Amino acid sequence: MALSRITSPFRSTNLLIPSILSSLRHRSISNDTTLTIETSIPFTAHNCDAPSRSVETTTSELMSFFRDMVLMRRMEIAADSLYKAKLIRGFCHLYDGQEAVAVGMEAAINSKDCVITAYRDHCTFLCRGGTLIEVFSELMGRKDGCSKGKGGSMHFYRKEGGFYGGHGIVGAQIPLGVGLAFGQKYSKDPNVTFSLYGDGAANQGQLFEALNIAALWDLPAILVCENNHYGMGTAEWRSAKSPAYYKRGDYAPGLKVDGMDVLAVKQACKFAKEHALKNGPLILEMDTYRYHGHSMSDPGSTYRTRDEISGVRQERDPIERVRKLVLAHDIATEKELKDIEKEARKEVDEAIAKAKESQMPDPSDLYTNVYVKGLGVEAFGPDRKEVKATLP
Repeated sequence: MALSRITSPFRSTNLLIPSILSSLRHRSISNDTTLTIETSIPFTAHNCDAPSRSVETTTSELMSFFRDMVLMRRMEIAADSLYKAKLIRGFCHLYDGQEAVAVGMEAAINSKDCVITAYRDHCTFLCRGGTLIEVFSELMGRKDGCSKGKGGSMHFYRKEGGFYGGHGIVGAQIPLGVGLAFGQKYSKDPNVTFSLYGDGAANQGQLFEALNIAALWDLPAILVCENNHYGMGTAEWRSAKSPAYYKRGDYAPGLKVDGMDVLAVKQACKFAKEHALKNGPLILEMDTYRYHGHSMSDPGSTYRTRDEISGVRQERDPIERVRKLVLAHDIATEKELKDIEKEARKEVDEAIAKAKESQMPDPSDLYTNVYVKGLGVEAFGPDRKEVKATLP
């Protein structure tokens, strides 16, 4: 279930305190109008017809886009502070700047569609129905985390929401995603799998092997390249002879999308799902940008200029684009949008406080979740004599 996917006419996130939104909710229920908005730039297609630039949305959907992306941005900024305070250890890859990809994709699919991604996974997990407490608990290695504190930043997971994880090995999630798509076709399940990867992983051989099988068997697999233009610290033009990633599938159709435009992402993912169910795999290249470095150990300014980063923030920021649409169509006032941002900050702060109260995993938990239940496997200590645990 997405942050905003609820049954009421006003698609409100279940993570924000509702009281501050009462006037907006009343307005949206009584006046939720349909709007047709043109994407910022045209789609570029390979071996297929591009979808229309005219995207249908509603006033309440635009508000949900704004709220969801604001909450994600606040969450990632807070994660930055927690990492610097050494409350988050190990690897940590932040998603701020790329929120439109996760939110736009979720608006086009349902909870039975599968999503699998790399290690920049916090916001995707939130979109698939995860909670802020699960996010921060996992980041800080606590029991209440989505992976019981044993996965950390790179290994979020929520099977009940169709989210099959963040994966730390570059490109490893792509064949797993194609396997999920195979399972869907085998079971005659009318849903698809979105496998997300970065431009750095786009040169991995396993991508092409998995795509080959997907195309041979017409699997409902959608490969999504989140092209933020710097695989770790290497610009795409230095690592790829052909940086047109949407064409890299050759025999598979592809579509290049403005990944900073949430409505364009929604339209592209809706198109991709319909295509994949009828014709097999398709590649989506999301032209996006990350504001942080590759990970928290990367300042992000040695291989690109600060002017470049600030230029993208000023001209292409996904939240500011939606803010302008909301104001232009008189859906909410500037003050109401500011109130939503304040409430998001409060919600994140409260979730962090609760996550800090969560217990650390017991040392014996190290021996659990290793083997399939029911095999009766014994785990020994390093001396091979003392039995540490008998696994269920």
